[in-house]
Amino acid sequence: MLHSRVLRYIDEVARSGSIRAAGERLNVAASAINKHVLQLEEMIGEPLFERLPRGLRLTPAGEILVAHVRRTIKEYSQVEAEIRDLKALQSGEVIIATMNGLAGGIVPKAAAKFCARHPRLKISIRVMFIHDIVQAVIDGEADLGLAFNLPPSPQLETLWKMDTRLGAVVSPEHPLVGLDTLPLAHCEPYPLIFADKSMLIHGIVADAFANAGLTVEPAFLTNSIEAMKCLAAAGDGIAFLSKFDIAEEQRNGVLTYLQIRDRTFGKNVLSLVQREKRSHGLATSMFAEEITRALRATTE
Repeated sequence: MLHSRVLRYIDEVARSGSIRAAGERLNVAASAINKHVLQLEEMIGEPLFERLPRGLRLTPAGEILVAHVRRTIKEYSQVEAEIRDLKALQSGEVIIATMNGLAGGIVPKAAAKFCARHPRLKISIRVMFIHDIVQAVIDGEADLGLAFNLPPSPQLETLWKMDTRLGAVVSPEHPLVGLDTLPLAHCEPYPLIFADKSMLIHGIVADAFANAGLTVEPAFLTNSIEAMKCLAAAGDGIAFLSKFDIAEEQRNGVLTYLQIRDRTFGKNVLSLVQREKRSHGLATSMFAEEITRALRATTE
């Protein structure tokens, strides 16, 4: 272990209160331990131990150093364990349950990056409704869940979450492109693309128009995020989705996200969850970190 010999010498002398006792515990000559202690004291420029008739006692400088030593030993032990786990990571599967919009964009992109670095691991992406996502994670049928507006559950641990307000999603050639923020009323003259009533975002969008005093009839209704994106890209229609739903399309210049003025829409919280109080494998933890990085990058 990096610097292990000196660190363990100092730690054991502090615990034993004696260089001789530390040498017996470590099966090392007391003179060798004493030499390292003296060299370290000379390098630091402060005594680490008070030499008492019946042993050694840490000085204030010694207490600071020993606290650092013990943190270093503990952290390095954790690093060694992680490296051993990584070497043993020859195969495995991580199952993520998510929604169709996310499964068509940010999730497979993160999965592709992850598998390029860890080719022996397999990522399974399963598209489900919200209730089924929660149940799959609770039952252990999925390792991770990523979805909007997941109901709270004491059986789930939230690894990352963010309020991802809906906005107007349009083609880059749409007449409204160029506005910094968009009043909801400006959307009224254009073909509106709504999620149908089977999806939670239908209520968020419908309530926003009602609260703004706008009576509208959508030109399109669908329970498919992919269909909403295609309709928006094909003409002057306006869909109402989050940045995460269209992360890949926006990156490729296919769609544009326009922020709606005055936070008209209600909350639309995206959460990454796993089962609470369950032993999670290294592969799951690593892929969760990959997803989290991808989510954060989308907000920057």
